[in-house]
Amino acid sequence: MKLKYFIILFSMISILKISAQSGYSLELNVKTIPTKEITKNETGIGFSFYKNLDSKNKITNSISYKNSELKFNLDNYYSANNRNNYNRIENNLEFQHQLNDKLNLNFEFKTITGFENSLGLSDVGFFGGAGIQYAYSEKSSIELGIKRTMLFGKAQILPSIAFNSKLNSKTDLSLGFPYSNIQYSNNERNIFSLKNTFEGEYYQLDQTKSISSNLSASRIRFSQMTTALEYERNVDGNWYMSFQGGYQFNKKYRLTDNKGTTKFNFDANDGYMFNIGIKYKP
Repeated sequence: MKLKYFIILFSMISILKISAQSGYSLELNVKTIPTKEITKNETGIGFSFYKNLDSKNKITNSISYKNSELKFNLDNYYSANNRNNYNRIENNLEFQHQLNDKLNLNFEFKTITGFENSLGLSDVGFFGGAGIQYAYSEKSSIELGIKRTMLFGKAQILPSIAFNSKLNSKTDLSLGFPYSNIQYSNNERNIFSLKNTFEGEYYQLDQTKSISSNLSASRIRFSQMTTALEYERNVDGNWYMSFQGGYQFNKKYRLTDNKGTTKFNFDANDGYMFNIGIKYKP
């Protein structure tokens, strides 16, 4: 099953590279999130490309596949299985239009497929939004938008905001919701970043899970806030390695119905997160 989706992903990558020659990148990540009760391991691969349509319009498309494995360290959960696997395929299409020297319009259309093993139409969700970016100086800008997203593990409409500033030739700052980042580069090969991100996702279960005689669930839902320190190194020409370590707060793993109503709470502890990535970027 996993091999099937990797083949599909690489086939789509080949097609996209032919149609968009402005720039692209390919990335592989391996992440582990250990806690006392549950260990979550993630493996993901992603491809993105951008194309400048003209001097005022730019299009970016990203496609990714991620497999998440939950390993239960205790035996007091709803399932006797010690391991559960979940799959996620995401395609994100972004369009940017420059109105003038100070003002940009941004549009996003995202399809996310989250499923356990069997893939169906009910597993597909549609998300996206629109925003505006205003550059009030040469080095600073502010972004405001609204999006349909799953930052807290269920589909909902939320605002987004970001304040961006280039503090000096080596340091960039972005503060906002759901993403904040301060980035420092001491030379052309090293990048150090401190990031804070709100994250969430849900997966449709193959079969409804019976929790008790009068309770059942059809989805599993994850959400957390992650604060992490990342180091990216240009190791050889177009190849980059990244190492990330951090801590996840307000972590929630839940079984829900299709409306997001909680039916069972795993009571996942806050804990550490470690990620290793490799990227190819011409």
